[in-house]
Formats: sequence, structure tokens, C-alpha cells
Amino acid sequence: MQMHDPRPDRILEIGYAFWKSKVLLSAVEFGLFTVLAPGPLTLDQLVSTLKLAERGARDFFDSLVSLNLLVRDQHGRYSNSPESACYLNRRSNLYIGGALERLNSGGYEPWAGLATALRSGKPWNTRLARGYNALHSDRQASDAFLKGMTGGVLLPARALAQKFPWSEHRTVTDVGSAQGCCLVEIARVHAHIVGCGFDLPPVAPFFREYVREQNLSERLRFCPGDFFTDPLPKADVLVIGRVLHNWDLPTKKMLLQKAYAALPVGGKLVVYETLIDDDRCHHVHALLQSLNMLVMTKGGFDFTAADCAGWLADVGFRQCDVEPLACDHFMIVSTK
Repeated sequence: MQMHDPRPDRILEIGYAFWKSKVLLSAVEFGLFTVLAPGPLTLDQLVSTLKLAERGARDFFDSLVSLNLLVRDQHGRYSNSPESACYLNRRSNLYIGGALERLNSGGYEPWAGLATALRSGKPWNTRLARGYNALHSDRQASDAFLKGMTGGVLLPARALAQKFPWSEHRTVTDVGSAQGCCLVEIARVHAHIVGCGFDLPPVAPFFREYVREQNLSERLRFCPGDFFTDPLPKADVLVIGRVLHNWDLPTKKMLLQKAYAALPVGGKLVVYETLIDDDRCHHVHALLQSLNMLVMTKGGFDFTAADCAGWLADVGFRQCDVEPLACDHFMIVSTK
């Protein structure tokens, strides 16, 4: 290799990245960060508590130390890093591990079929590829999926609660609400807000339980329905978050048309997603998310702000503004 030749480190780092991912996902699966929440534990204590074999355990925990997900003290005891303590302890109100649990149980394996999907244009054979009614027919799968949605939207929802001018509005409908995390974060900050979570009927008990745990049942209600066959519930503000990217273009436009019909003149539509940048070369996570739609759904894909602005204008919306939220998410706010 000549002195001026580029180094291969970055290529190898990308190639081996799934090793790091699986170590993290396995730790979340074991509930490791929750076990460590009360305080440090030794190697032997962790092996016993998590019921692991001795072989590999030390390497596993030390790999997490090297990834800055655990800290090991001078006595050999392991504890959570500040980030892990905040976001990966199941008892934390900032727990995002549900998203990682879903990746581990239902999102990891389909990516083994990426090359096949790129050749065929068809998704892996998952419940999600067969539609949301099929997904929610299995309570355990539905529970995992909905918790994953909560983990994925928690931090963007908190940013949305702060950045959008909720003081100017009173009612909100969250389309594809899942457990209701987005509505809960908005209602928690704005005591005057009354909200409706619109989703398929099997989601109802999960929504009501989550909202009840947050003591917000008086202001947040569940509205069962299917946006393929039903109108959207009317409100001053409609939120469509991490929903549009699941569908092909005709369905995206149909949903935006229904949102337009449900809003009063002057009403606001908030779309939030992991938007691809207009040059299609900087927002890596959004581009990979679009590939995730390839392996998981029949027609879904992610898009740029300009793409979405064009679709919104086509159905009659005006005054389209884009603002960053959190965790690579952006909101697009438009007015009827």
C-alpha cells in the first residue's frame, strides 16, 4: 500500500457494524440496563442474575464497556453509562429501548434479505408486509410493535410538544397513534389540549392502558378506524408521524387528502418523519430507513421535504414549513 492510499478503516467499520448492533440489542433483550439501574454488579452477579453461561459473558460486558454503554470500576464492577441509565432502563420515563426491542425481534432478520429485496422489489415475508390488520391479529406481536413505536417517537414527540405553537389550538388528532405517546407528550406540557388517537380497533386497549398510566384519560381518547375506509376525526391540528413512509405514493396522497378534509380552514397538519435531505447524500439514517421500508413493506419509502411539500400543495395545503425535532426527525407544518 502506498503512503497516499486511503485507509480501509471506515469500510471495515461499516462492514462489521452489525456486531456492535447485536451486542446492544442483546443487552436490551436481557434487560441488562434495568438490572444495573439500582447500582453496580460484578461479573459473577450479572451472570447469575441474567442466567448467562460463563463462556463469553466477560467479553460481552467488556464489549459494552468499549462501546461506552457500560462503565467498569477498579473493582471490576459494571454499571450503566449516563446514556444507558437515561434511555435504556425500562423504569426510566425516557426509555427508548422499545424501539430496540422491536428491531431485535422483528426488524433485524429481514435485513438479511436486503439483496433479495433489491433484486425483486418485494419485502421480506413479515407480518408487517402482510398489513397492519395481520400484525395486530397477534396480541404479542402487536404489543411488541406498539412499544417499539413508542420508543421510536418519544424524543421527537417531546420536541414537537415544545416547538409547535400549541397555545393557538385546542384539539389534536394523531393519525396512527399506536399507544398514544405523541399525544401524551403534547398533553403533558399543554393542559388545555384535548386529543384523539386514531388507529385500528385492536390498538384500543394498548392506547387506553398507556394513557391511563399517564393520568391523561380525561383529555385523550381513542378513536377506532381504518383510514382506507373511514374519514379522519376532525380537529384543529392533525399529526401524522412515522406513517406516510409506510405506504406507496397513491396511499400517501390519499391520506393527505383525508387530512385536508378533516381540518377546518386555518387548521394545521404536522407530518414528522426522518426526512431524506434534498441532495440525497447527507441524512444517512433516513436513506437507510427507506431501505427498511423496502424490506418491511409492500410499497413504502421515505422522502425529502421537497417531495412532501409538493404532495401537500397538490391537495391544497399552503405555507409549508420544515423544522428539526430530535433523533434525525423533522416536522413539516402546513396550513389549510
